[in-house]
Amino acid sequence: MHQVKLSAEFGEEFVELRRKAERGNGEARYLLGIIEKGMAKLMASPEAGKHVPKRLIPRGYVVKYEVTNLWKLNLDSYWRLIYTLRGSEVQLFAIVLEVLDHKRYDRKFGYHT
Repeated sequence: MHQVKLSAEFGEEFVELRRKAERGNGEARYLLGIIEKGMAKLMASPEAGKHVPKRLIPRGYVVKYEVTNLWKLNLDSYWRLIYTLRGSEVQLFAIVLEVLDHKRYDRKFGYHT
């Protein structure tokens, strides 16, 4: 079993999402559920997502998080979980950087839809 950590920014968003879900917000409850399923997949296999080629990694991730590798896990047809892997073969961490809807994902990665 591997570990999954959250970036500081996403950690704050995750806490707020959990609060909304606890207050009965259906959309937040759904999103929280698919994020938790995605994180469970990463705990079982950190390479569960698709590897993003280095040339396609947005500069913002390199500057802000110093990523050298980037992965994308489709949570459903609309939501994407973006993460990086850190550590060694002995102890590998999947660090969730953010969760984006399809529109924001396309914009961040320079796709035109």
